[in-house]
Amino acid sequence: MIEDQIAAFMNEYGDWFYFGIFVWTFFEGETIVIFGGYAAYDGIVDPIKLLFVAWFGSFLGDQVWFWLGRRYGETLLVRFPKWRPRVEVALDLLYEFKTLFILSFRFIYGIRNVSSFAVGLSEISWARYSVTNFIAAGLWATSFVSIGYLFGHVSEAALGKGAKAFGLGALLVFIVVVWLLLRRVKVRVAAHALKHPHPPLPAHPHPHAPAAGETREKTP
Repeated sequence: MIEDQIAAFMNEYGDWFYFGIFVWTFFEGETIVIFGGYAAYDGIVDPIKLLFVAWFGSFLGDQVWFWLGRRYGETLLVRFPKWRPRVEVALDLLYEFKTLFILSFRFIYGIRNVSSFAVGLSEISWARYSVTNFIAAGLWATSFVSIGYLFGHVSEAALGKGAKAFGLGALLVFIVVVWLLLRRVKVRVAAHALKHPHPPLPAHPHPHAPAAGETREKTP
């Protein structure tokens, strides 16, 4: 079981497990954070260390993507044109929901991988993005560590100490169900991108950004 693999890794490598979580979350990886939270309930993993390495890994990863968007945005979009529809959708959501989008994009499957890059194309400042992204990464890490930890608690409370296998199985089912639901979100995002084509992006600010004192009008 994954929990046993985590325990074996911790016994052999100790704190290198947390470094692995940091690297994993730098790119992406809520699944390993959930399983880490599950292992934390059994005392295999320190939940506080897990929370902070996931938090800072996610935060720094998205800071790098923001920098890439700010510094090399249009060049990379020319090189990787398949990114463009998702970047456009992310920018539309950014200008519609502003700070709320930055706080929540990690939970939006289908565009989360390009969202920080897209924000880098906007007029949002480094300082504003960094503060909001730091809070967002903390919310993300806390959510998924808590999900894993609560699964351990609930399975033991319901079925006793012999419930480890059942609890891990239920956790796997939960992850698969969430993944399937998020796949549907991805399909809807793709459909939205096809129905709302956009002209080529300049560097920044985004062409849809409202000017000072103006409000953004929705296209019919």
